[in-house]
Amino acid sequence: MEQQLHIQGMTCQNCREGVMGKLNSIEGVFEAEVSLETGKVILKVDNQIPLNYLSEILGKKYQISNFEKMSSEADQQVESKLKALFPLFLIFGYLISGTLFLSYLTGASADQMMLYFMGLFFITFSFFKFLDYRGFPASFARYDPLARRSLFYAKCYPFLETALGIAFLLSWQLPLVLVVTLIILSSTTYGVLNSLLNKSAIQCACLGTALKLPMTEATLIENGIMIIMSCILILGYVL
Repeated sequence: MEQQLHIQGMTCQNCREGVMGKLNSIEGVFEAEVSLETGKVILKVDNQIPLNYLSEILGKKYQISNFEKMSSEADQQVESKLKALFPLFLIFGYLISGTLFLSYLTGASADQMMLYFMGLFFITFSFFKFLDYRGFPASFARYDPLARRSLFYAKCYPFLETALGIAFLLSWQLPLVLVVTLIILSSTTYGVLNSLLNKSAIQCACLGTALKLPMTEATLIENGIMIIMSCILILGYVL
């Protein structure tokens, strides 16, 4: 019979070989298959081996659990994250729909479509920041480098987003507006990336603090999309 387990704590091939050697030495284990990438372990045994006994054999460096339990917990975490990010996905759906509608009415080019999207993006996101304007600056300063240096900048940020949104929709002073957009979003993206790499459990302030949005890779992607659009449009002016 097979006993499927999950082991945390393996960091290299030597760890994997050490774990596999210890498991194969246990009486009643005919064969042990260990994956370094996933941490999944398959034991071919006569009878199920208690987890506490396996933990004693492997030592304190490794944490061992039933694979089914780990899979269930991982599924729950994914479901919870998707539920928390639902408002962001919904907003992006409306932004895309609004962009397509405006583009249809005006016969917009690809560049104009990007301007519409960026304008709607900034105005929509600034609106949510104003819902809890007092709470936004402190939350934003937790990860944005410029906001951390100047709380005044954090307080001005929702107004700046509104101004940028209007400028994009009216196609006003676009070279300057695109450069400003690139600077502020690059700063925010740098802060988001640091938070994700450090696995900081903080709230994302992109939709203000009225909506409890967790800091995830989705925040990085949304900023990345805006930065790419800004670069494309700036290159269009340069070339």
